Amino acid sequence: MNLKKLGTAIAASTVMMMGATTSSQAADITLRFGHIWPSVAGTHKNIFQPWADQVEKESGGRIKVEIYPSSTLAKPPAQYDAVKNRIMDMTATVQGYSANRFPLTQVIELPGVVKTAVQGSCVVQSLYDEGLLADEYADTHPLFLFTHGQGHLHTTDKLVKTPADLEGMRIRRPTIVVGDMLSHLGAQPVGMPAPETYQAAQRGVINGVMFPWEGQLSFRLNELTPYHTEVGGLYSLSFIVTMNKDVYNSLPGDLQQVIDDASGQAWAKIAGVNFDAADVIGRKQAVDAGQEIYTVEGGANNPAWKPVLDETTEAVLTELEGKGLPARKVYARALELSDSCPLE
Repeated sequence: MNLKKLGTAIAASTVMMMGATTSSQAADITLRFGHIWPSVAGTHKNIFQPWADQVEKESGGRIKVEIYPSSTLAKPPAQYDAVKNRIMDMTATVQGYSANRFPLTQVIELPGVVKTAVQGSCVVQSLYDEGLLADEYADTHPLFLFTHGQGHLHTTDKLVKTPADLEGMRIRRPTIVVGDMLSHLGAQPVGMPAPETYQAAQRGVINGVMFPWEGQLSFRLNELTPYHTEVGGLYSLSFIVTMNKDVYNSLPGDLQQVIDDASGQAWAKIAGVNFDAADVIGRKQAVDAGQEIYTVEGGANNPAWKPVLDETTEAVLTELEGKGLPARKVYARALELSDSCPLE
């Protein structure tokens, strides 16, 4: 055989060997992971993609993670059930999008609990780890919980300085709890998931949104809401990354350990760090655009805001206690954790 033919034979052999290696390393399981954020958002690029990369690496390629952003596999309110029913294997979603399903978890949304996303994520993950929320997630396998940073008010046509300024305004509310707060403040809450807010604001269906600065950035709302009101401690939202229970239970022990190692407080903190960083970027975007930002002195403790916000908190807790749920116990523990969890 001449050198040219030998080289061709070696190349062909190498390709065949590479093909055999790839085949032998094919994933044992592919996890379909759907979430609400666009693929360009930092949440997707800096939290969920690194999570997938870690799982694939630590499993030696035996687990492959396919991520479907922008609610591709299920609409936002249906994502948790889509995992429960294995329409997809995993999701990252807002518990409050499933109305009345996670009432104790949503205590985290009440005024004054969350100061930063890192701290709020520590609070909600700790509540879960301590068993105070576990019953709400018996039908899936939670990996980690987290929150965004402080949520604020962003409006299209006028600046809000006091609750009286909200009278009659149509404001997007992310959850029923936040909607109750808006009603007490005099606004007309309009329920919709985050991905629908841009078009609603563009069409004038709503006069403003409740979002952290991260949300303003991720869903491009700074383009449409040039007036911003920061009421420190107004509210926050909880999120969960969770997996279909049967999928997790079907994994061999070593692959379950890979998933376990990508769960809990460590990943709650990673999510919190990224949300806090996105808040900084989102706010800077508004500042650089010359938009108007009004910061309420004293935040949720300001005399003009505090009585109404206290009223909301009491109404939520009373309603949940009336349903036989230990809401005050969970809220009291959340406040203790709020003081002890690190801010960054």
